Amino acid sequence: MKTIIELFETTVANYPDNIYLWEKKNGKYQGTTYKETREQVIKLAAGLVEMGFKKGDRAGLVADGRNDWIISELGMLYAGGINVPLSIRLENNELAFRLNHSGSSYIFVSKQHAPRIEAIRNELPELKKVIYIDGKENLGENDFDYQKILKNGEKNLKTNAEKYEAIWENIQPNDLANISYTSGTTADPKGIMLSHLNYAVNVVQSNTLMEFQTHWKTLAILPWDHAFAHTACLYVFMYKGASVASVEIGKTPLETLKNIPKNIKEIQPSLMMSVPAYSKAFRKNIENGIRKKGETLYKIFQFALKVAYKYNGSGFDKGKGLKIFLKPLLWIFDKILFKKIRDGFGGKIEFFIGGGALLDVELQRFFFAIGMPVCQGYGLTEASPVISSNTPIDIKFGSSGKLVKYLDLKILDNDGKELPQGQKGEIVVKGDNVMLGYWNNPTATAETIKDGWLHTGDMGFTDKDGFLYVLGRFKSLLIGNDGEKYSPEGIEEAMVDQSPFIQQAMLYNNQNPYTVGMLVPDIDAINRELKKRGIEKGTIEGDKESLNILLKEVGEYKKGGKFGGMFPERWLPASTVILPESFTQGNGLLNTTMKMVRGKINEYFSKELKFIYTPQAKNIENEINFEAIKKWNA
Repeated sequence: MKTIIELFETTVANYPDNIYLWEKKNGKYQGTTYKETREQVIKLAAGLVEMGFKKGDRAGLVADGRNDWIISELGMLYAGGINVPLSIRLENNELAFRLNHSGSSYIFVSKQHAPRIEAIRNELPELKKVIYIDGKENLGENDFDYQKILKNGEKNLKTNAEKYEAIWENIQPNDLANISYTSGTTADPKGIMLSHLNYAVNVVQSNTLMEFQTHWKTLAILPWDHAFAHTACLYVFMYKGASVASVEIGKTPLETLKNIPKNIKEIQPSLMMSVPAYSKAFRKNIENGIRKKGETLYKIFQFALKVAYKYNGSGFDKGKGLKIFLKPLLWIFDKILFKKIRDGFGGKIEFFIGGGALLDVELQRFFFAIGMPVCQGYGLTEASPVISSNTPIDIKFGSSGKLVKYLDLKILDNDGKELPQGQKGEIVVKGDNVMLGYWNNPTATAETIKDGWLHTGDMGFTDKDGFLYVLGRFKSLLIGNDGEKYSPEGIEEAMVDQSPFIQQAMLYNNQNPYTVGMLVPDIDAINRELKKRGIEKGTIEGDKESLNILLKEVGEYKKGGKFGGMFPERWLPASTVILPESFTQGNGLLNTTMKMVRGKINEYFSKELKFIYTPQAKNIENEINFEAIKKWNA
């Protein structure tokens, strides 16, 4: 399998009548077969060629996940072009940067996002034509209706099919398929050049971890431009003739998000792709649903979890040794509790594949217990993106699973020397899934790819069983005043997941005497706790109690605390500041994949960061923290 074209053509030949795409139309999910999808793709490709689209032309794609997203991409590829998939969450200036930098001469845009393209159109000197997926009233000279392009392609195929076949049959493995942009958390975003071969190989590699089944169905809840969803959903499912459903698009992004639970029940997926943000939300909704049914049931549920945790161990040793005696009790809990939770997810879900960031071990234990394991994986867009993953039958909590086949991996020290198993260093990989380089950025390419090896910038190690552990980005590491480094992500995740009073957390240490913490409180949870204690929110007493509730939560990770010993003491916050607002995409403190943009957070809260290293900050009851709590209660 050398190109996306070959991948798709082979599947259409093998599974012509299998449903590839499910989309909600007129209140009901309707299926489109592989054969029907190809007919649309070929028409679009022919129509694009007739309007002047040439081999190597770049086209931006700004749309929610839907049938026409993948048909647009495949149409571009069949016409010899390159897709520039763009997140619908990008600000206008971010869209303009990527479209200009890639030299996109075409843009495909859906109705919801068309006004944003109109707003930046004059800032795009290389733009030739805009293709409106949902049509447009009063088309301008360089505006094109998607449906009319399809009709024109259909007409031309009847008279000159060979002309178009010659184009797609001559696509080469190293021809560019995508320019996918990084989130730009540290500098201007870079355009990752991914070839047809990169995608085709990574699809085959992904299938070496577990055998994907033809009957499997998924609901693609992640953005389709996201590298993980793009390969692991759209193309890995294609490889086996399986089905991909899109989320029902609402009038607003929030409405689309709210459609997910309903769509899960309608589609009844076999598995789903997830990221930590979604896993946390799913867990919260499950626990809230049980709580509403009464405190007694919630206590039974908590006990059932304890039994399941004990039986499951660390995943790979599930049910081994004396644990086997817990199986009958677990069977009862599964019948009366866990199965009902799975029914809320359509009743057929076997597992999730987790990606996008590190997933807290506690969350992995939780989903494994209720019979819907989140199999954590690891990858990055520069690797197309899948590098490793746990699987339902080969899982070890806390790890990122085993390496895909046909890929080499090394762990290197600061001098570029290979480290033995178990020692921490930079993860570097080599294989045909490694990107061609960064678009128009030879310097960054040379810094990242050396002798064919992709230097990921991630710290990790492998264990004796071949499981890869990813410890975080080198750029986000805490650095002590003695030069020792530590990844804060595990601590931050634990604090957010295990404390109902902490909404977000970021640790900081840049060669300072000690580590500090910046917390975003969950003010509603804190105020509920105050009410239980008979203390009024917004009063001096209430503000003091709120701060001490947060301080106690941080203290639980220190010696003598509930989670004492989980992390090394020196990397736990010695001083804590409460922030007056959340990290969001709106204020630029979260990127499009919902990860913290650490550099921007440090800059945005520079006043708090400066204060946190003063003697006054050692006392949680200080002016800055009181100010923040007052803002939250305003």
